[in-house]
Amino acid sequence: MCPSVMNLRYMLSRIAHGQFMGRVIIKLGGGLITDKQQYKTALKDRIDSVSRVISEIIDMGHSVIVIHGAGSYGHIEAKKWKISEGLDSEISESQFSAIDTIQRDMDELNSMVMESLRGVGISCESFPPRDWVNGIGITFAGDVSKFERNSEDIVPVIFGDVVPVIGEKKFGILSGDHLMVRLANELPDVVLCVFLLGDSSGLLTGPPDSDSSVLIERWSKSQGLVGEHDGAIDVTGGILLKLQCASEIVESSDHVWFMDGRVPNRMLEVLSKGETIGTRIVRDNQS
Repeated sequence: MCPSVMNLRYMLSRIAHGQFMGRVIIKLGGGLITDKQQYKTALKDRIDSVSRVISEIIDMGHSVIVIHGAGSYGHIEAKKWKISEGLDSEISESQFSAIDTIQRDMDELNSMVMESLRGVGISCESFPPRDWVNGIGITFAGDVSKFERNSEDIVPVIFGDVVPVIGEKKFGILSGDHLMVRLANELPDVVLCVFLLGDSSGLLTGPPDSDSSVLIERWSKSQGLVGEHDGAIDVTGGILLKLQCASEIVESSDHVWFMDGRVPNRMLEVLSKGETIGTRIVRDNQS
């Protein structure tokens, strides 16, 4: 199907539906869309599979915000040159060179995500955090109100990025998970926040490659952080950071999920039935 026909179908479906069903925020983990062990290796089939489901979510009348991780397009170089730690005078020249490389590589990965979304008729726009953010963590300075859009509007696409930091550090890495927290807590009408994982059905009792690991169907902050975190590649906190961020998000959003991004149709099941295979993050007082 040619792009013009798909764009027409997209516009007609927006007009025909005529009802805003709430906002859905989707985080495509770096481990889902790239091979994190191989420098700059994108998994395009997975990206395309998620894009097709996002199109269906929009057809249901939902506004969507897409955030994606860096995977092997960011973490390998960032770890090598200690970018998350800020300016190191002994290696500063190499750090600034690495930042240029990381940002160029992230733009390349972002272009692949954008191309995939447009390929199924979704109008989208990229918002690199380096252009509108200062600082790291959930307290970063940056106006997220620009992402308050209706279902017929352009889909914003954001990603984890190297951003400027005021003070001696000069720069740092803003995680897409921290972006999730701010968007979910500050934008109205958020009905679903999803962390799409690349190696499991959700939060597990052990490593994904262990036969003894089982899915944790419900998780709350009082249960504590489960399992071990392998920080060999990830420089932004991995699954532990995701759990911390999810426990912040669930204070303002009822449906917060960890799901297998290799089976993206499960997002449709949550939106239509309220349940699916995955880990639902709940408040301590929530059933």
